[in-house]
Amino acid sequence: MGMFDFLKAKKNTASIAKDRLRIIIAQERSTLGGPDYLPLLRRELLEVIRKYVNVDVDAVKVDLVKEGEHDVLDISVSLPERGMTPS
Repeated sequence: MGMFDFLKAKKNTASIAKDRLRIIIAQERSTLGGPDYLPLLRRELLEVIRKYVNVDVDAVKVDLVKEGEHDVLDISVSLPERGMTPS
């Protein structure tokens, strides 16, 4: 191990942190123009789905998509494999 190897480790950690920050910023930018009710709608949909199927928190995605003159609510639910029951 060289004398300055610890500097390389910090550089890798810094680049990882930078990439994570870019992802967070991109997510925030995508929700800035969206309606305020989308996070609440996502949370409520998750609660209803969990009554029937055991799904992860990230399983429900709710987005507002512009199609021509109309705003379309895009809801995506990732369901687990068959046979899983609600907890």
